[in-house]
Amino acid sequence: MKITVNIEVTPQEARSFLGLPDVEPINTLIIDEMTRRTKENIDTLANPERLIAQWMTVSGKGIEQFQNLMGGVVSRAASAAKSATGTSKKK
Repeated sequence: MKITVNIEVTPQEARSFLGLPDVEPINTLIIDEMTRRTKENIDTLANPERLIAQWMTVSGKGIEQFQNLMGGVVSRAASAAKSATGTSKKK
């Protein structure tokens, strides 16, 4: 036996019924902030050279931070492995 029940409710009604929070005010705040930032930087967005220059600055910092993170992980892993095996280069 198969029973199908269709319930038509608005998203607001469904959230209220399930006890979920109303995220509309947060969504409105985020959209307003994104709109404000876009309007402030519209000249950069309209100029491809400035836009690429801005992206390259951000990605350069990101790559450097990633390299530092990986270097730290590798050095910690190497010292942990050395400590676990008890080997050292002392003679």
